[in-house]
Amino acid sequence: MTQHPFTHLDEAGAARMVDVTTKQPTARAATAAGTVRVAPAVVALLRSGEVPKGDVLAVARIAGIQAAKRTPDLLPLAHVIGVHGCEVALTIADHGVDITATVRTADRTGVEMEALTSVAVAALAVVDMVKGLDRSAHITDVRLLEKQGGRSGHWRREDA
Repeated sequence: MTQHPFTHLDEAGAARMVDVTTKQPTARAATAAGTVRVAPAVVALLRSGEVPKGDVLAVARIAGIQAAKRTPDLLPLAHVIGVHGCEVALTIADHGVDITATVRTADRTGVEMEALTSVAVAALAVVDMVKGLDRSAHITDVRLLEKQGGRSGHWRREDA
């Protein structure tokens, strides 16, 4: 039987973890972004620091860092890799909170999923912190912006 074109499928079409044993560790980075949209009244509370549950941005930042490190626990085919750096930036905007995460490693595979997971979980933390104030709070536009390193080199989203 011929090799299946998808690397996460074996010859029989069953899911598998790609074997990266023979790959050499290289420096890699990935940046992802997303948004939590909230009501104007919640934006005002975020700006004044008066959200009843506490410091929303600090909680979300830590949640995002923790999520990057726990990605293989959530995604069954993700490799356990060393997350050597993770920066999570949260910015209050008129529409809500914009989130950007950059994850870095020197390992055998990339950190795109770690960056995306970081943004998604940071966004979930924001929603959790404000859901009592705004039941319509929601997450939008979680996406990869850029990746560097590895065999495929540098990639950047055209609209980034």
